[in-house]
Amino acid sequence: MSAVLKPVIDMRAMTEADLPAVMATENAIYAFPWTLGNFRDSLAAGYDCSVYTRNGELIGYAVMMLAADEAHLLNLSIAAACQKQGYGSLLLQRLCELARGRGVGLIFLEVRPSNAAALRLYERHGFHRVGLRRKYYPAQVGREDALILGLPL
Repeated sequence: MSAVLKPVIDMRAMTEADLPAVMATENAIYAFPWTLGNFRDSLAAGYDCSVYTRNGELIGYAVMMLAADEAHLLNLSIAAACQKQGYGSLLLQRLCELARGRGVGLIFLEVRPSNAAALRLYERHGFHRVGLRRKYYPAQVGREDALILGLPL
C-alpha cells in the first residue's frame, strides 16, 4: 500500500520576489488586472500582502489594508488551475482570522456584480451588501458597478 502525500498549504507575507508569479496569475485570470505598480505600491504602503502556496508553488494571493478597527480586502485571487477546489475559501478564512487577531471589527471589499463565483464565496462566509460604487470597475463596454460587501468580525 502506498501513502498519498497531503499537499503542504502555506500562507506567508508577499515579497518583491513573488511579484513575477503574482503578475503571471493576475494577468491570466482577469480581463482588467492590477498592474505591477499596484502590487509594489501595496507592499511599499505596508498593506498585508500575502501569497498562498501549495508545495511551495503560488496558487493565490491577497492584499488587505488595515486601518483602525477596519480592514479593506483589496484583492483576493486564486490561480485558474486551482479554482473551485476550496482554496479561495481557505484563504478568505485565514485573512479574516488575521484581521480579527489584529483587533479588526469589520472587513469590507468590492466585487463585480457579474462575478457570481466571488459573490457566492463571500456570501457563504457571511458577507452582506452594504453599498454600491457606481461605475467603479473598467468593463468591455463602459464601466461596471461594484457591490460593497461587509462582514462584522
